[in-house]
Amino acid sequence: MPPTETTRSRAPRADAQRNRDLILDTAEQHFAEHGVRGSLDAIAKRAGIGAGTLYRHFPTREALLAALLADRDDALVAQRESLRDGSVDPAEALDGWLRAVVDWAGAYEGLPDPLRAATNADSSPLATTCEGFVTTTAEFLDAAQRDGRARSDVRARDLFLAALAQSWVRGAALADPASGAALAALTRSGWETSREPVPGRG
Repeated sequence: MPPTETTRSRAPRADAQRNRDLILDTAEQHFAEHGVRGSLDAIAKRAGIGAGTLYRHFPTREALLAALLADRDDALVAQRESLRDGSVDPAEALDGWLRAVVDWAGAYEGLPDPLRAATNADSSPLATTCEGFVTTTAEFLDAAQRDGRARSDVRARDLFLAALAQSWVRGAALADPASGAALAALTRSGWETSREPVPGRG
């Protein structure tokens, strides 16, 4: 059957989608091996495409990282919902969420650096990602504060940055489990209060 106008118009889109998927799969492998500072040109070469094709899909390193991280959302959403179901103590839920953020930010060596930078750069493709994490952290923090388990002067943004710091310390380049555990404990001691009765509850 000869190609119709519809099939002609679909072909470039399908080809573009294949290239996009190929870039993401290749970048996932490359960043896992070389960290987020790995060469984008090397990713294009490894994928067997021109650098121009890569940059048409992902104009910046941050745009590529944002797309890769979006593909990891499902597991994190599942963790978030399991902590939201009300069966977990609010302080433990907050701590569990922060630990999930630490693990998520450790997906690639060096990832905490562009994430930290994005918290102060609204134009970064990663800014929306970070904003979503701060918002979710605020939900868990508010619940812990209402329960009297978290200090009232603690901010969600600071906890998100603290989680990035923990992930950075746990990075392969440093690989110091003792320091990572110590920093996690120090972070929790900084936001947690001893359990106190909440007015109006028993």
